[in-house]
Amino acid sequence: MAEKEKNIVDSAKEGIVSAITGTGEIVTATVNTVSGTLVNLIKGTGAVGTAFIGTVTDVLRGTIHGVSDVGGDLGAAVKAALVGVLRGTKDVAVDTMQTIGASASAAVKGVAEVGGDVATTAKSAVEGAIQGAKELGLNVEEAASAAATGAVKGASEISSAAGEAVRKAVTGVISGVKVVLKEPFK
Repeated sequence: MAEKEKNIVDSAKEGIVSAITGTGEIVTATVNTVSGTLVNLIKGTGAVGTAFIGTVTDVLRGTIHGVSDVGGDLGAAVKAALVGVLRGTKDVAVDTMQTIGASASAAVKGVAEVGGDVATTAKSAVEGAIQGAKELGLNVEEAASAAATGAVKGASEISSAAGEAVRKAVTGVISGVKVVLKEPFK
């Protein structure tokens, strides 16, 4: 892991552990930590394009590891993290749907790293994308599709069994929204 990436992951992890320990509440702590961390990093680094997606991925990985370390609900944290990503990046000129997809992929991989359930995580990521899209006035169907597709892509990079489990978990209607996967997942 590159030093810069390690610092972002560690910083996000420390931030979420501190927030959860201080409040005892995972959802609000996760939304606020992810959103605030991204705003600060983007302003501080001016990250765009691939660097921006890498920053989002690192923040999510650190957040998931931190929630896992305190024994928190990973599904609730992932849902909240997706909302935090959308809030934290709303004023940045990026492809929002690409960011949602990359976030869902990173969430699935991060949860796999800590031994969590990737299928449940994928569904939580879609729920978070839907919630965040509603809050920001984005197209909820596109957001759900981007999250589901990203989650399947991330899980497929773990293993074909994980990819299939996630595909099943995110197919159908989630939070009242029909989810349509966009192929290819490579």
